[in-house]
Amino acid sequence: MKAPQIRNALLIINPKARQGAEAQLDDGLARLEQAGISVERLASQGPEQSCQAVRERKDNLDLVIVGGGDGTISSMASTLYQCDLPLAVLPLGTANDLARSLGLTGALDEAFDVIVAGQRQRIDLGVVNKHYFFNVAHLGLGVQVSEELTDEVKKHWGVLSYLKAFFAALARVKQFKANMSVDGVHYRQRSIQMAIGNGRYYGGGNVVDEKTRIDDGKLSLYSLRPQTVWELLTLAPLLRDGRQRYNKRVFNVQAERIEITTGRKHMAIHADGEPVAQTPAHFSVVPQALEVLVPAFTETDLPE
Repeated sequence: MKAPQIRNALLIINPKARQGAEAQLDDGLARLEQAGISVERLASQGPEQSCQAVRERKDNLDLVIVGGGDGTISSMASTLYQCDLPLAVLPLGTANDLARSLGLTGALDEAFDVIVAGQRQRIDLGVVNKHYFFNVAHLGLGVQVSEELTDEVKKHWGVLSYLKAFFAALARVKQFKANMSVDGVHYRQRSIQMAIGNGRYYGGGNVVDEKTRIDDGKLSLYSLRPQTVWELLTLAPLLRDGRQRYNKRVFNVQAERIEITTGRKHMAIHADGEPVAQTPAHFSVVPQALEVLVPAFTETDLPE
């Protein structure tokens, strides 16, 4: 949907994100100024400063532009939703999974093209224990991958960071017991990894489920039953493409509400790569929660 012209925007940049992009950023900002968009630039030192800046300026803003990775953007989700402000993404992170879900290629010049064009689409937000997220929340192996994915690993391994972190996490993965209520239907099983997706992508381009869209009003859950390292490696191509439903070692379901308990042991939950909660966990989806700027698709649909 084409919205009224954007006149005032706030650009929030994570200073740690993609070093060396200054020239491209300056060129893009010059393009926005030429298009009649006045941009205030903030090099934020953290989520608290970013969210406060948005709240203080909300009455005078037409758009919030966030330049950074998925963690930086996800930290803004609650504030953007509460302030009812549109979001534009400058993919400056390692994975840029939200950008992928929105149909962006990762090129900065394209991201600025999208802002100038002004094409909009409403997307869903996932919620876990009152924390909002865009992409995917994890228990088990996915949490351990996030813990292995340090700034140093990202710096030295670049696009291979997630692969490096995955193999390091495999060495210490443990199985756990989980009780689930999925739209009121109960399941009980052992698992080494659970992923609950609102968006389509996670972990640098993995697909949480081939049927998932970030605007479909549902969450997609998959759970990996305990298996050997070799079995996990043979499963990897299916996990990459979101086709794990075709393997009997994987439990797969879509729902609007999911509850997970893990017995007496509370387990950490990471969402969009950041620690946000622990079990027992209550997951839900807020349909059409947020307006975002997207490439001009023929049918205005987000990519499948």
